[in-house]
Amino acid sequence: VQLVESGGGSVQAGGSLRLSCRAAGYSRTSNCMGWVRQVPGKEREGVATIDSYGRTTYADSVKGRFTISQGSARSPLYLEMNSLKPEDTAMYYCGVQVSLYCYLDSAYVAYWGQGTQVTVSS
Repeated sequence: VQLVESGGGSVQAGGSLRLSCRAAGYSRTSNCMGWVRQVPGKEREGVATIDSYGRTTYADSVKGRFTISQGSARSPLYLEMNSLKPEDTAMYYCGVQVSLYCYLDSAYVAYWGQGTQVTVSS
């Protein structure tokens, strides 16, 4: 499975970015997919997940600001990020979980992309 993220960058607080993740070599389209972020020296944080029915979950820190979605055949995976805050600065990874059911815990991610950096300045 290959997951390739894109769309990261630098933006001022209040701005928006849209992350994309393309999957290749992935046939188990029924598994949960999602986004995880990590700041150096801190624990990974599950940001958002989406299952094969399109049901979504979000971390409290991003609810109302971020939207996860998916294309046909569940690729690409998107993360629309609005009203960005400096505390959203992190490396963002897309991932495929081991389960059909979604968890915001990054421990359930079986396959990872290489990450895309998001930097939000105040």
